[in-house]
Amino acid sequence: MTAKYLPSVLLVLALTACKPDPAPVAAAPSAPEAPAAPAPEQPSVVQQTAEIPQLQVPTVDGKTYDLASHRGQWVVVNFWATWCAPCLQEMPELSALHAMRSNVEVVGLAYEDIELDEMQAFLKEHPVAYPIAIIDTFSPPKDFATPRGLPMTYLIGPDGKVAKQFLGPVNAHEIEQAIVAAGGKAV
Repeated sequence: MTAKYLPSVLLVLALTACKPDPAPVAAAPSAPEAPAAPAPEQPSVVQQTAEIPQLQVPTVDGKTYDLASHRGQWVVVNFWATWCAPCLQEMPELSALHAMRSNVEVVGLAYEDIELDEMQAFLKEHPVAYPIAIIDTFSPPKDFATPRGLPMTYLIGPDGKVAKQFLGPVNAHEIEQAIVAAGGKAV
């Protein structure tokens, strides 16, 4: 591989983060190719996250998490998966943030095909202080855009509106900064 293509390859690798089974990166063709057959028509509407998203999901501990019942608090909605290394790295810090801040709640949405007993066993090995729900990858929450990569995190303000969206790993400091930028109080 020549140095000419290295920045492009590195950019593609960085953008794919924790996507399962990414498509292989093809090298640039050396000669022009014949035009490909037209791709099947894709919907032109890109799913957007609702301004005030609704979310009601069953959690792995048998309860129901209702985002609307957390109005008045900052809520961190974190899409993640057990196979995603950056997701696993951010879990302890999100758990500490949830436990230490009385006005910040975290909810983890496991965006993967996993059985309840497998998730419960996983959480025994990787405990967190916040609720976890398993999200059906074929029917994700309608008020949130389908994750483009994992982890994907939304900061929801006390008014229920999306204050910030993060693609890739996030830490407590970045969340705190986003809270202050959105008009919240610093710790």
